[in-house]
Amino acid sequence: MLTSLLSIYIASILQTDLNSTIQVETDKSLIKTASLSFEQIMESQKVPVKDEYFISPLIEAKGVISIDTKTGETLFEKNANERMPIASITKLMTVLIILEENKLDEIVIVSHNAASTSGSSMHLKAGEEITIENLIYGALINSANDSAVALAEHNAESVQKFVEKMNKRALELSLINTNFSNPVGLDGPDNYSSAYDIAKLGNYVYQNKFVQTVVNTKEINVSSVDRAITHKLKSTNDLLGNYLGVKGLKTGKTDGAGLCLVAIAENEDGNEIITVVLNSPARFLETKILIDWVFRAYNWP
Repeated sequence: MLTSLLSIYIASILQTDLNSTIQVETDKSLIKTASLSFEQIMESQKVPVKDEYFISPLIEAKGVISIDTKTGETLFEKNANERMPIASITKLMTVLIILEENKLDEIVIVSHNAASTSGSSMHLKAGEEITIENLIYGALINSANDSAVALAEHNAESVQKFVEKMNKRALELSLINTNFSNPVGLDGPDNYSSAYDIAKLGNYVYQNKFVQTVVNTKEINVSSVDRAITHKLKSTNDLLGNYLGVKGLKTGKTDGAGLCLVAIAENEDGNEIITVVLNSPARFLETKILIDWVFRAYNWP
C-alpha cells in the first residue's frame, strides 16, 4: 500500500509543466524527498533479527512468549495460543476498564462482599472509603482480590455486570483465546487466556503512564480517605528492583494456573520486550532466562 501511495505521489509531481527547467529541477527534488521519506518509513518497520547461532532456551512453563513491544514481533513462543488459567493476571483487564471508565480520584465505598473476598488481600474494611487510585495500587502491587472486587462493584454495581464488560473489551482488543468469569483471577473453566493474548493485553495496558508508575513500585502505603486506615502494600514481583531491566508488570498464582508472570524488560540500549510465562515451575527464574536469552540472541536495527 505504501508503495502504491508513493507511486501516486510521484506521478502527481511529474504531471507538472515539464517544459520549465526550473520546475523539472523542483520535481526532481520533490521526488528525491518522497523517496527518502519512503525509505525512512520502511526502516522504521524493521524488526529485531535473531542470531542464527543462538539455540532456543529450555523453558518448562506450559505457555510462553516474548514480544518486541515496539513492532509486535514474536521473539520466542511455546504453546502461545493455548488456552489456560491465568490467575491474577486477570486483574490487568480489571484495571484497564477502570482506567478507561473512571477517574483516579473517585471515592469507592467498600462493600462487605468486597472486604470478605478470599485470597490475596490488602485488608480492606467494609464501609471504608478509599480512592480508585489507591485500589489500583492494591490490585497491581499487592495483587489484592478485595481491591479488584471493590473496583468492579463501583464501576458496574455488580461483579457479574463488570465481567460482561471485561469480555466485551477482550473482543474489542481481539483477544480471541480469552474469556473472564471474575475480575480477580480465581480458577474456573470460563476464566482463561493464552500467553499471546496476555502479551497483547499487557503491552496495551502498560502504555498508560499511571500503570507504568504503579507496576514499578516495590512498596507503598496507601490510606482510606479519612486516613484512619493504612494499607501497607508490597510488590509480588520478586524481579522488580532486583533484576536489571525489569519494570513490571503482573504476577499470578493459583492451584489451577500454577505460577505465572507477565513482565516488561528493557536493555541498556532502550529496547523493550514483554515476556509471559504461564504455569511455570519457577516463574521468576524462567523469566530471567527468557529475558537474558532474547537480549543476547536478537539484534535491534
